[in-house]
Amino acid sequence: MPKESEDSAAQSTAHSSAGVGRAAHQNGEPPALHGALTLDSAAADPLLAPGLRDELEAMLLEAGEAPDPQALKRRLAELVRLRFGEALRTRALALAERYVDYRVALGELQPPQDATDPRALRDVLQARDALRRQYFDESEFDALFADQQALDRYTLARLEIERNPDLTPQQRRVALASTETELDPQQRAERAQSVVQQDVGAQTAAFNAAGTDDRTRFAERSARFGNDAAQRLAQLDTQDRDWKARLDDYARAQASQTDAQALALLRDRSFTPQEQLRLDGALALRAASIR
Repeated sequence: MPKESEDSAAQSTAHSSAGVGRAAHQNGEPPALHGALTLDSAAADPLLAPGLRDELEAMLLEAGEAPDPQALKRRLAELVRLRFGEALRTRALALAERYVDYRVALGELQPPQDATDPRALRDVLQARDALRRQYFDESEFDALFADQQALDRYTLARLEIERNPDLTPQQRRVALASTETELDPQQRAERAQSVVQQDVGAQTAAFNAAGTDDRTRFAERSARFGNDAAQRLAQLDTQDRDWKARLDDYARAQASQTDAQALALLRDRSFTPQEQLRLDGALALRAASIR
């Protein structure tokens, strides 16, 4: 189940129930937050501590794919036992099970046809929030989603400003700057980092399309993002090329109707267990891109 985007609220409606056991964490699996918590914790309600949603998503990631929500809930029961103190386990499991049901229901919501249309986005956000309140009480809602509410309001305000034809360029710049004040310092930092990531992604896509060589990539990235970032991005380029080469080899083996046993051996030899989880999706995207 992909973790809901903190940067584009509309994306949160695009998840399907088929992926109920996945979570996409850009920076890796969040650390366990409640493993040793008891009622002696400083928080008023130790279960509803900061980072609760990340904790639930981390458990979903660890649980892996499941054939149906009930099977996933059974896996979560063991993870809750390991991660939560005895005083919290019953409530934590009940919350985790409702979170699974919520994510399944979320996957049934239709995303807006135009994610840049403020009115369509507002309708989707309202439908999503109504869904959340079906599964969680007010205190749970705040613990799970309060931080995202501010980001959603910010995203919607930006879209309304950017799509307002009556604003002059100067008025638009002032209005956009004003929306930043609605975010707390951490959210502003996360927003700034997100913008950098988008810039990096756009630049890399342009490099790939133009067939830019490694030396030029490094020089331009160093000038724009710094030497350390350029080095890390160069490593990612190498890893990406390696992944695509292995994917191409496996796709050719499939196309040549290699027998099932040999194909299974190639799959195990070429891809780690973690990579195999996304292999079928990657092959489908590859096939769609070359049609």
